[in-house]
Amino acid sequence: MSAKEKAKAKAEQIVGKAVQKTAHVRGKRTTEAKGAALRLRGKARERKEKAKDFFKR
Repeated sequence: MSAKEKAKAKAEQIVGKAVQKTAHVRGKRTTEAKGAALRLRGKARERKEKAKDFFKR
């Protein structure tokens, strides 16, 4: 996995989790859902890169 893509995936996960938690505390359900979506997008990106590495072997 390229370091750039790996960092991007982790950043999305961290930011998504922070947005989700902050929105939950403030009672903003739509923003909370957006944070969860961002977090899942980061996880999907990470899995995609790992799969690419697996099939490169």
